[in-house]
Amino acid sequence: MIVVSDTSPISALLQVGKAGVLSQIFGNVVVPAAVYDELAVCHDDLPAWVHRVEVQNLSAVQSLLLHLDRGESEAIVLAGELGADFLLMDEKAGREIARQQGRHAIGILGVALLAKRQGILGCTMTDLIFDLRKKAGFRISKELEARVVASAKE
Repeated sequence: MIVVSDTSPISALLQVGKAGVLSQIFGNVVVPAAVYDELAVCHDDLPAWVHRVEVQNLSAVQSLLLHLDRGESEAIVLAGELGADFLLMDEKAGREIARQQGRHAIGILGVALLAKRQGILGCTMTDLIFDLRKKAGFRISKELEARVVASAKE
């Protein structure tokens, strides 16, 4: 399985101590150079399962930079180049563009739901959302929180 990630899912899960669920669900996670560099600024030691891969189609990245930041742009292009099974991305605009390009985008709460269903999350969705807000500064609407908690059957 090939999984490409933008910065926010890995960074936020590292901040709340739940990054291990990514490797448990997906094995290795591939990130483009821009994402790796963004992660390295905030996190001294990145997990061994995070692998940096260079994007080849720089003109595709340039065209996406009109709408997205560099990390999101590179992640979407790299996901296409590698034929990724999943693209981990939380930003709404990026996810929409990825879906338009045929990428299967999933956000941090989608990953958490997968972890919950596999019994590897280690906490309630409510607790995780609280931690994401308080420790990682994640913005999650009350409506989305309610849908996710209901989906987790908590």
